[in-house]
Amino acid sequence: MQRVSRENLTAWAVACLEKVGVPPPEARLVGESLVQTSVWGVDSHGVLRLTHYLRRMTLGSIKAAATPVVMRTGPVTAQVHGEDGLGIVHATLGMETAIEMARENGVGVVGVGHSSHCGAMGLYTRMAAKEHLVGIAMTHSSSVVVPHGGKHKYFGTNPISFAFARGNGDPLCLDMATSQVAWNKVHNARMENRPLDPGLAVDGDGVPTTDPHLARAAVPLGGPVYGYKGFGLAFVIDLLCGAMNGMTYGRHINAMYEELEQPRKIGHMLMAIDPGRFAGGAMLEGTVDAAIEDLRTQGDILYPGEPEAREERERIAAGIPIDDEALKDMAQWSAKLGVEPPSEKKP
Repeated sequence: MQRVSRENLTAWAVACLEKVGVPPPEARLVGESLVQTSVWGVDSHGVLRLTHYLRRMTLGSIKAAATPVVMRTGPVTAQVHGEDGLGIVHATLGMETAIEMARENGVGVVGVGHSSHCGAMGLYTRMAAKEHLVGIAMTHSSSVVVPHGGKHKYFGTNPISFAFARGNGDPLCLDMATSQVAWNKVHNARMENRPLDPGLAVDGDGVPTTDPHLARAAVPLGGPVYGYKGFGLAFVIDLLCGAMNGMTYGRHINAMYEELEQPRKIGHMLMAIDPGRFAGGAMLEGTVDAAIEDLRTQGDILYPGEPEAREERERIAAGIPIDDEALKDMAQWSAKLGVEPPSEKKP
């Protein structure tokens, strides 16, 4: 394993994206977003996903230079047609539009359709929090999670995120899958050839397994007994992100790592709320701080988003760890595109 600096990884990612035809502003946005996610320690959605995007763009299922279209459908609602481009571009545009409407009218709700994988949802909710708004974001994804009571995959991991600004410090940001873990963590475990924790995945027969190479589906949040909670959340997120945006649902979504020549047709939902329109809005940021400090009296409790903030400080100083197998994949794409591969961070 090597550690690579944020600057080095970002330069590499942007160069690769530009080489496959992504316009420079969008290449910078996507590269910085993926690397920032890795800086937070969310490696399942970070820079390791770039080579997957590159594969799809070279095959044409993600359009490198697509121009998304924003349609205002009311004072507080809008729809983004992604034109089968990069999901990070679409979700960013969706949250920017939601923020604009929230400033004007108190709330903004934006649906996105005809999109692709958009990375970590915390990227977008933090955008709202930086503007002193409450951010909500969610997306659906292809079938990789068994429904509660079932044996075979049906819904995606269907993540959801909320973010609140604080009076002092980094935003409070909850960013979670509705499965026990994000499926990309299984892919990372395969690349690193390490076992999964118990209770995260099942094999092709629906039997629990810790072998990432045998894993065929994830388990809903709550596990074998209480998984109806994660399953229920996944169901309603699929309706909000898929059906509400004119997209499909569940097992009918094109698989992320299969059907590479077919557009994903993913949907997202982005929301921003102006807390100033509510009774406690003027005090909300201070209340978030007070609640965190009150929780600290119960022990060494970390608020949602604090592990990522701590990891960010460590990784900026020491570099982002990249597994040898992932480095090989990066090197192969670097050679293919004629880009200098990312190099190890020097102490």
